Amino acid sequence: MLDGDTLRRVFPNCCDAEDWATALDTALSRFHITTRDRICAFLAQTSHESAHFSRLEESLFYRTPARLMAVWPKRFPTEASALPYVQNPERLANFVYARRMGNGDEASGDGFRFRGRGLIQLTGRSNYQQAGEALGLDLVSAPECLTTKGVAALTAAWFWDSRGLNALADHDKPDEDMEDFMEITRRINGGTVGLDERLAAYKLLRKALS
Repeated sequence: MLDGDTLRRVFPNCCDAEDWATALDTALSRFHITTRDRICAFLAQTSHESAHFSRLEESLFYRTPARLMAVWPKRFPTEASALPYVQNPERLANFVYARRMGNGDEASGDGFRFRGRGLIQLTGRSNYQQAGEALGLDLVSAPECLTTKGVAALTAAWFWDSRGLNALADHDKPDEDMEDFMEITRRINGGTVGLDERLAAYKLLRKALS
C-alpha cells in the first residue's frame, strides 16, 4: 500500500501527501497497477506531469509572443499572429484546441472548457467523455472534477490502463526496459520531454518501495 511517507521521501515538495496516497492507492488498485514496477513507473510519470502532484490544471498564461511561437510554431508563425493570445488563456485554448480531440470550433469554448486537467493533463472533449464513461462520472458536464485528487488519480490510472502501459512497465520479458520507459513517456507526453527527471524519480521510487 502506498503511504504519505513514501511520497514525501521521494517528492519533498508534495503537499497533502497523505491524501494523495489514499487517492492514488484506490486508483492503482482499480486498474491493476499493483506491482512495484508498475507503481514506480506510474508515479514517476504522473509526478513529472503534475509537478510532484501540485499542478492539476494546464497553464495557458504566456507572457510573450516569442514563447507562444516556440510552443506552437505552426499556430503562431509570426509575432503578430501570437500577440492577441498573450496573457489570454481562454482565447488561446479556444484557438489552439479548436476542432481537435472532439472539441467544437473556436466559438464553442470547448478548448478552454476541456483544457488539460488532472495528473496527466487529460485534454479535449472526447478524452473527458471516454474517461467519464469508463469511470461512471459525468466529466463533460463537470470538467472541473478533474482537479480533485480522487478523480485526478482515477483518470490518470484509467489513461494508463487504456494505453496498455502496465505491460510496458512490467520487467518480465527479455527486452530493453529503457526503451519501454521511453515508450511510456511518449504515450503520455507525446514526446520524451523531461525523460531524465522521470527516470530519476523512477529510480528513487524503486529504492523507496523495495
